[in-house]
Amino acid sequence: MNRFALLSLYRSLVRHKLYAALNIGGLAVGIAVFLVLGLYVRFETGYEKWLPGYDKLYLVEEYWNMPGSPANGYSTGTMGGLIDQLREDFLDTVGTRIQAMDANVVRGGTATSEKFAYADPNFLDIVRLPIVAGDAGRALQAPNNVLISETIVKRYFPGTNPIGQTMTLTALGKTANYRVAGIFRDLPPDTELTYSILARTPNPHPDKMWFHWGSSRVWTILRLDTPQAVKDRQAQMRSFVDRRGRKDQGPSIKNLSLRINPITDIHLQSTPGRKMTVATLGIVGVLTLLIAIVNYVNLATARAGLRAREVAMRKVLGASRSALVRQFLGEALLVALLAALGGLILAELGLPMINAAGGLKLSLDYAVVIPALILLSLLVGGLAGLYPAVLLSRFPAAAVLASSRSPGGGLAGARVRELLVVFQFALAIAFMIGTVVLIAQTRHVRNTDVGFRRDGLVIVSSTSDSAVTEPQMTAFLARAESLPGVRSITTSDSSPGASSFNSDSYAVPGKPEPGPSLQAIIVSENFFPTFGLKLIAGRLPDNAHRADDSRNATNPPPNVMNVVINREGVKALGFDSPEAAIGKTVGRDNPRTIIGVVENARFFSPREFINPTMYYYQSRSSTIPRTTLRVEGDPRETIAALRGIWRQIAPQVPFEAKTANQNMEEYYKADDRATRLFGIGAALAVLIGCVGLWGLASFNTQRRVKEIGIRKTLGASATDIVRLLVGQFLRPVLIANLVAWPLAYVAMRAWLAGFDDRVSLSPLYFVGATMLALAIAVLTVLGQSLRASRAAPAWALRHD
Repeated sequence: MNRFALLSLYRSLVRHKLYAALNIGGLAVGIAVFLVLGLYVRFETGYEKWLPGYDKLYLVEEYWNMPGSPANGYSTGTMGGLIDQLREDFLDTVGTRIQAMDANVVRGGTATSEKFAYADPNFLDIVRLPIVAGDAGRALQAPNNVLISETIVKRYFPGTNPIGQTMTLTALGKTANYRVAGIFRDLPPDTELTYSILARTPNPHPDKMWFHWGSSRVWTILRLDTPQAVKDRQAQMRSFVDRRGRKDQGPSIKNLSLRINPITDIHLQSTPGRKMTVATLGIVGVLTLLIAIVNYVNLATARAGLRAREVAMRKVLGASRSALVRQFLGEALLVALLAALGGLILAELGLPMINAAGGLKLSLDYAVVIPALILLSLLVGGLAGLYPAVLLSRFPAAAVLASSRSPGGGLAGARVRELLVVFQFALAIAFMIGTVVLIAQTRHVRNTDVGFRRDGLVIVSSTSDSAVTEPQMTAFLARAESLPGVRSITTSDSSPGASSFNSDSYAVPGKPEPGPSLQAIIVSENFFPTFGLKLIAGRLPDNAHRADDSRNATNPPPNVMNVVINREGVKALGFDSPEAAIGKTVGRDNPRTIIGVVENARFFSPREFINPTMYYYQSRSSTIPRTTLRVEGDPRETIAALRGIWRQIAPQVPFEAKTANQNMEEYYKADDRATRLFGIGAALAVLIGCVGLWGLASFNTQRRVKEIGIRKTLGASATDIVRLLVGQFLRPVLIANLVAWPLAYVAMRAWLAGFDDRVSLSPLYFVGATMLALAIAVLTVLGQSLRASRAAPAWALRHD
């Protein structure tokens, strides 16, 4: 482009400031949304890609497939001794293991909880962490060495060199002194390796289940150099599991398999629905950008016709068709670059708000963003400039200069622009429907009945620490129960936000064995009243019946253990009603007599199914780890009092307590974040569509000024004119619903399928979104229509 072409572009933008703002601004907003959601998708799909050689690292996962078992599905944890047995059976095995947990750093008689992990001596050879000090090759060779992160250095060794200094740690119930042998850089946020202290795995390991198949203790990581090596090792897993696991699991080992999974895939599979969420937000980003591009092309092609006389004059003055094509393409590319710059600025300005709304830490990587924006500008500019360049450059100059009006593409051009509006609003309406459904679902799962009374529950997780002794636990429970405001106290091995997944199968008389599998939860006195679990049939366990206490029951019969089951347990065991289950004994080798049925309780994510559950009662509660209190008044006051008691009784263990609502918050955060990001993207997509519709309304109204004048001269009222114009602009919006409704229905049905507890896809969501879209469209074009209808016929007929 020469300076005259640049001057022409400048004059065109300055002369039509509003059009330029709409065109460039709409595309800039679309690019900004695309950038932000692209950053989110890149972050979520980038886990572990910071590791050197990540593409050769694989995690061995267990998969259980037992009929009706709550433990079914993939698990990243395997038995502790799996890598040892793999090395014995396959001599070329290169791998390691890591056991993550919380450990207590003891200083000055008090303890602080930190993310800790035991790892094999060769761990750093395979998982190459960024070491900043110390000898990585020897750091894990000695059993009393530890590696610590830079954050731990700042926290416990400020202003000093920690290498060679001592740390006192309590892990797996054992307190010992460790020597700091190395420092690694703080691990990035996009990792599932969340530890900050690393020590060598004890040998032999104190865990009695370390070599027991079916236990879940460690991450087993393999290094496999080629895809073929992965296939070969995967093919060997079935026979390896059958050979090694039959001793522990017997015939049921056929229900267990091992999968070799890329370590980079673990994050998206770690939470139900996470992959769907990431894919959905990625699609929102792409479609929002597509709406912006369509809007930009639509406005650019519509306004290009107004420059027909300029093109004709350039032809008369000697411009060739190729020169005109280059000019229009160059102008379109420059405008697209301006929009890309604006989108980059908007994204940078909006990232802090997006991070706050989504609980994220996203940032722009300009080394990636700048080349991507340049390519995007070339694509958009080419699409926007090619059609008007080819169309206008072929108009005969004499015909254009002799005509009383500028060419606008005729009926075909109008139809193309209408189809583009239909496309824009179809996506915008689908986004609105999706936003409403997502909001309704997130509110539903927060407010729905979870089967127990969440308000007033305080959960003390510190009592589950293995460093807490039974006398300390007993003393804490006694003092906590005497606090004012505490109405009841109980213990269990499952609580809201931390549910146990132990299970067993129970044969039902007259039905095929081994029978359905039920989740097992161990509870103590006052468990059911404390949680407010409703008794449906039968009675609750107590100390008056010896068989109620699982400590007293022995197998085989006649000393059969009494148990309570939930409503799902009744269905799983095949009883017609809760009342029909009372008094029945299930299980051949592990007989259990059902004495009560309680309502289902959801202690975990709303995305997961409520498991059929069997509750085992124990009268002595000091050995069951999780403590729950029912309190009145402000829970914060009770938590503060509990903290004071804890520091007196068990100072070697950090105190941690939350309300039930706080404990379950993690289950809702991801979907809340997705809903907010989806809503922001949808709102901006609708805004872009409205900008495009307003621009087209302005363009078409200006082109029909004389027509409106003639209609008014022939007797049409202002109301008739407004009705005519608004009706024509609403037609593509109405047609857009034919595309939007099926699209939104399929998408939202797939989204809601990820929830066990979900709202129904009511027609009100679709009708409401349509009415909102129509209202927005009417308000968008009404101003233009009113202004055109009020123009004096004489002025309109003289207008050129």
